[in-house]
Amino acid sequence: MSGRQKKSIVELTRVSEEAYRQLPKLPLRVLVEDVRSLQNVGSIFRTSDAFLVEEVILSGISGRPPHPELLKTSLGAERSVAWRYVANGADEALRLQAEGWQLVVAEQTQGSTPLQQFHPSAQQRWLLVVGNEVEGVSQRLADAADTVVEIPQAGTKHSLNVAVCAGILLWHFYLHLGLR
Repeated sequence: MSGRQKKSIVELTRVSEEAYRQLPKLPLRVLVEDVRSLQNVGSIFRTSDAFLVEEVILSGISGRPPHPELLKTSLGAERSVAWRYVANGADEALRLQAEGWQLVVAEQTQGSTPLQQFHPSAQQRWLLVVGNEVEGVSQRLADAADTVVEIPQAGTKHSLNVAVCAGILLWHFYLHLGLR
């Protein structure tokens, strides 16, 4: 045996949902702007749970709990992660930006910052915006962003799945803002 025996559920020692809600969270919120796929939204919830995101904000056409297709991928994270719905994500993002939140948009734009050059500070509050599977983040938010961050890619496709993109970016924030 190589010593790489998979851990049992008991060995993983996860906290209860109630205990999780009491844990300190990163100064990070995620705005999900017009994401159509309920599985993508559920995956974003699950990843937000893993990386101590303060709140998920669903907007526009984004599905919301308790839809069964969302629950299939969230695996209950919609109960542990604080969330709310707003009709207009751009209005909410601009409101939070006016309150001092740094607006970070995940998008491919002229002058975007490659992810490896983006170093968020725990001294700031961050709002990460991910957008629609086809259209991406609205131009209004791309124009208003404090930072537009792009994940460099080398393959033949022009983009990543929105849930995969969110996962990479949330891990990046977790590394910079307080990996436990």
